[in-house]
Formats: sequence, structure tokens, C-alpha cells
Amino acid sequence: MQLKTQLTLPHVGLTGFETPLSEEEGAIQASVHRFAREVLRPLGAELDKMSADDVVALGSPYYSVFTEFAKLGLSPELLAELPPEMAVRVESLIGEELGWGDAGLGVSLGAAGFPLQMATATGNRELIDLCTGKIGCWVITQPDKGSDVQVFDMAREWVPGQPGNKGNLWAQVRGDDIVINGQCSAWVSNGAVAQVALCYMSADYGNGFFEPDGRPNGLSVIVPLDLPGVARGRPLDKIGQRALPQGEIYFDNVRVPKRYAVALQDEYYGNMASTWSYAGTHMSQVFTGVARAAFEVALQYCHERKQGGRLLIDHQLTRFRLGDMLRRVELSRATARRSLAFARLSPSSHPYATASAKVTVTEEAMHVAGEALQLFGGAGTSREYPIEKLVRDARAALIEDGENRVLTMRLGLLAQQLYAEGWAQQ
Repeated sequence: MQLKTQLTLPHVGLTGFETPLSEEEGAIQASVHRFAREVLRPLGAELDKMSADDVVALGSPYYSVFTEFAKLGLSPELLAELPPEMAVRVESLIGEELGWGDAGLGVSLGAAGFPLQMATATGNRELIDLCTGKIGCWVITQPDKGSDVQVFDMAREWVPGQPGNKGNLWAQVRGDDIVINGQCSAWVSNGAVAQVALCYMSADYGNGFFEPDGRPNGLSVIVPLDLPGVARGRPLDKIGQRALPQGEIYFDNVRVPKRYAVALQDEYYGNMASTWSYAGTHMSQVFTGVARAAFEVALQYCHERKQGGRLLIDHQLTRFRLGDMLRRVELSRATARRSLAFARLSPSSHPYATASAKVTVTEEAMHVAGEALQLFGGAGTSREYPIEKLVRDARAALIEDGENRVLTMRLGLLAQQLYAEGWAQQ
């Protein structure tokens, strides 16, 4: 126990009641916060007012975010050089600051580096060179195969005797080539602008698309999006995260060298589970930042607005509401970091486990943003204040990267599976 001789206020930093950061961690956090304040916030506000077509048009200010972010030097190699526990905290600090700046751009920057992260994880130098300096996307969701990509347990989850969902995007492996046909859904982050894609799809290796139990065979491959046969749909027009350009990608007999694959038949589901285990953790960091941003704008407004002859902050109920919001921000941060640590450091991570953190954080972000808007009163519904945008951005996250109720149901399925193996039976 540490004993103080005087009553003092607690130490508080950008990320709340933080244990002391090292000098290196503090420098990284400060540089990303400055980038979030000076680049992401104003750019996100500008893009929010533009049409989806104008956001992705040549000459759009959207593309400047990648140039400015690259100046920070926050490459996957940097995190790989840090001690594992420190790397988790730094990655969490970075993600939270990006979300604090702008949720849509934070998600876009995360998705942009996903193919490169996969290439780096495989150690394939050809794929690393192929992805370096490119805007990436993660192609996994399809129009008729949304939540069905999460089905791993055919016996417990699928209709008995029926084959699984092949989906709208599939590959045929023939010799040294992979031939891809079909389309992804309009919800692919960066789909409207990406130059390279990390793709997950059903695959036929010569014996059909399904395993004996009906589960689709799969394939994961990095695809340059300038190949013949690749086409795009119009960018998606949305209520929130309008700075994030999402859209369909169509594949018409697109031929990719088999050496671009990162997971073939026997490795597919393990690779997909590892990828998904990590993907949701980025959402958790980003939307911790959104919750924090909503709390901060409400805290400031309550020190400016008067009601009943007093500032809002001097009313007891306002203090309770702000205290509850701050508590939820701290809850989100703790949950997000624990989830990221599990995904990064556990020798046996699982997407159903880390996805549950995405549910918790995005639900809390939505609650905090909604409560913040309520404190603004009618002014909060106008475009004059940033809180209405934060509400719209947070609302999209309840569906993005897995609809929250479906993800929670799958966490229950995981509990059932673990119990069958002897867990929690003491």
C-alpha cells in the first residue's frame, strides 16, 4: 500500500486513470493524439458532410489521411520490436486515439493495413512487398453470407443434413492458380478504394465446395485489386462513419497465383479464427475512443451551459450522469485491452471470446454517446455540435464487424462447447 501525507487529485492522462506510461509510450500517445486532433477530427467532420461518391473521388481530402498517418512511423514492425505486454498497451493507446479523432477514419486506417499485417505474419516477402504502401481491405462478408461466416460448429449450429452456406464469393484451385468469382458485400471497409484485399471465401479444390459434414471448404488469399476481372460497386451511403468508404467488389474469373494464398484447405478455419480473433479487438480500441470523445464533449458543455441559474455541472444529477459515463469509458478501456492482450498473447485465442469485447465496448459507446446527446438537450440534435455525429458513428458499430446479438449468442455457444469439454464443472 502506498501512503500519502496529503489528499491530492488522482493522476489522470489522456486515457483516464492510467498506470504510468514509459517515456516511449507517452511519446507515441502524444504524437497519435496530436494527429487525431489536428488531422482526423477536422478531416472526419469535412468528409461527413460530403457525398459517398465525393469521398472516394480522385482529389478527395480522404486520401491525405494515409500520407499523414505514415509520417507517424507506426508500422507493424515497430510493435513487433516491443516487449509483448508493452506492444499490447501501445497498440491499445493508438487505437483509442484514432477512435477519439474519428471512428470512420480509425476503422479505415486499421483495415488499410490488414493485408500487410497478414503478409508480415506469414513471413512471405513477396506478399509483404505486394501490400506495402497500399490501401488494403478485408473481404469476408458477402450479401447472402453475413453472420454465416462465423459458423464453425455444424452439429450445433446448422440444419442437420444440409450443406453450409457457400456464399456469393468462391474460388477454384486449379494447379498453380486460384480463379475467383462472385462478389463481397457493400459493407467491406475500404472496399470502394482499396488497392489490395485479404480475401476469405469458399473454395473447390477439385472435390467440391463442402466437407463431409457440410462445412464449406475455404481459402484465404491476398488479391491485388488491379487484376483483370475486378470491378467495384458504388460506395455505400450511410448514416454514420461516413468517412469510411465501404462498397462491393466484384470478381469475374480473376486469376491469382496460388503462392498468394495465406491459408489453404486444411489451414483455412484456423487462419480465419486467428484473423477474426484480432479484427474485433481493433473495433474495441476505436470505440473506446468514441466513448471517451462523447464523454469529453459533454463534460465541456456542462461547464458552459446554464440551467436553473447554475451551470449544468453544478447540478447533482449532472454529476451523477457524468460519473456514470466516465465509469463506462473506463470499463470499455479495460475490456478492450484485456481482449487485445488475449488475442495477441494467448496461445489459443478464439474469435467468440474476443468478439464479446467488441459487443461490450460498442454497447457502452452507444450508451455514453446517447447520454451525452441528452445532456446537450435540443442543441445536441443540431449539426452545430459534434455529439450528433458521434451518436451516428457509434450506432453503426453495433452491427459492424458482427451484429452484437449474434456475437453474444456465439459467446453462449462457446460456453456450451467449453462446458462439454469439462470447463466450469467444479
